[in-house]
Amino acid sequence: MAALGWLTHRRRSATARSVLAGEAAAEAARKSSQEAQAAPPEEEAEFPVRGDDRAAAFFDLDNTVMQGAALFHFGRGLYKRKFFDTRDLARFAWQQAWFRLAGVEDPEHMQDARDSALSIVKGHRVAELKSIGEEIYDEYMAERIWPGTRALAQAHLDAGQKVWLVTAAPVEIAQVIARRLGLTGALGTVAESVDGVYTGRLVGEPLHGPAKAEAVRALAAAEGLDLFRCAAYSDSANDIPMLSLVGHPYAINPDAKLRRHAREMDWRLRDYRTGRKAAKVGIPAAAGVGAVAGGTAAAIALHRRRR
Repeated sequence: MAALGWLTHRRRSATARSVLAGEAAAEAARKSSQEAQAAPPEEEAEFPVRGDDRAAAFFDLDNTVMQGAALFHFGRGLYKRKFFDTRDLARFAWQQAWFRLAGVEDPEHMQDARDSALSIVKGHRVAELKSIGEEIYDEYMAERIWPGTRALAQAHLDAGQKVWLVTAAPVEIAQVIARRLGLTGALGTVAESVDGVYTGRLVGEPLHGPAKAEAVRALAAAEGLDLFRCAAYSDSANDIPMLSLVGHPYAINPDAKLRRHAREMDWRLRDYRTGRKAAKVGIPAAAGVGAVAGGTAAAIALHRRRR
């Protein structure tokens, strides 16, 4: 019986300790809750940082700000104005269809498109092409701006930061697009001109891949920017050098290679091409699918006509 009494005592004392522990835990939880309610909620770090004049944003153009390739849309406008024939248009259309379906830039396609554009504008005045670029923007480009990316650029502008397009497209076209979107300016491929007339040659090389990173680095130095405080946005793995320069890189509508790299590096991603994302930014998904299908059909028809 003595042993039984000892066991009974242990059970009772253990129960008492459990009650005491439970009451202590409850009291601690209650105090913690009261303190949390009294303290102001922790806020996420503001970005873009308002008033930070040493920060800026750099946006790729093709498939980041605009659906498709600016050079193709420019080519359509020039064709309409009799700058070249149907065979050249077919080539532009096929390249554009491939670009939109594959979602990546093919170096050979891009080089062919640039060579074609240079041969087309050779002998024309720079002022003439700038004027035509304004018209072409209204005809083919304005409706192809991604609202989601446009909102990102506007957030930087609203924060008092400069926003630049960085693209392999001709600088004259890039400047038109930047001005129409209310951006600060544009970095683009520079075509050589003498006395205001295009020679059909480039100054240096196309602003593509590593050349973009060098352009951003040079502009940042000239503007007194801190690249760690800057942001960059692109859809293409070709722009990893540019994205890697800044403290805030974003993958927008990324190709497969950039998507993998962005996830490995813990970069932020935005995709405005899917139905779910399109709904958030007000783009009907069916309209996007129809545009791709229609563009592909037209390209195939033109390709067959060439054959």
